Amino acid sequence: MQRILVIGGSGTGKSTLAREMGARLKLPVIHLDQHFWSPGWVQSEPEAWRRRVAELAARETWIMDGNYSATFDLRLPRAQALVWLDLPRWIYFPRAIKRVLVNYGRERGDLGAGCPERIDLDYLFNWVWNYPKRSRPKTLRLVEELRPRMPVVVLKTPARCVPSPTACPAHCWQVQCRLAGTGRADL
Repeated sequence: MQRILVIGGSGTGKSTLAREMGARLKLPVIHLDQHFWSPGWVQSEPEAWRRRVAELAARETWIMDGNYSATFDLRLPRAQALVWLDLPRWIYFPRAIKRVLVNYGRERGDLGAGCPERIDLDYLFNWVWNYPKRSRPKTLRLVEELRPRMPVVVLKTPARCVPSPTACPAHCWQVQCRLAGTGRADL
């Protein structure tokens, strides 16, 4: 596999898993947040953003992390597999808060340059907290639609989302190969 899309709620570990998968599979990692945000937390203009995502998706190889569901139509036709980190709120929400507190005032490698971590209560509560109601149902439908067409791995526990010899990606792809006929791997 040369192009793998990693999606999930904020704090689930998408960027960490994408980096680990990229290292193990020797594929370049694209963190969409690096391309969406300009210095000072300025969002990309919608048309420019779609052009940029199309350019990124057109690359020959990648592990791409980020939701940005408005660009799924550009990325999914190029993706060869999808990994969805579907962790419960009681796990991902504290992780998201911890990430903000630990990195407060510093730039993270998976965000755009000039975007130091900040406390954004609107984001934490309206986006991160509400992910199960706002975004998860759409993602679940998407996953079910994709399963007949491409390998889909749904990771539901933190143990499957951390870089370790028994966790994804190696274990996930071994399971996926055994389930190639079904396209299902819920771990």
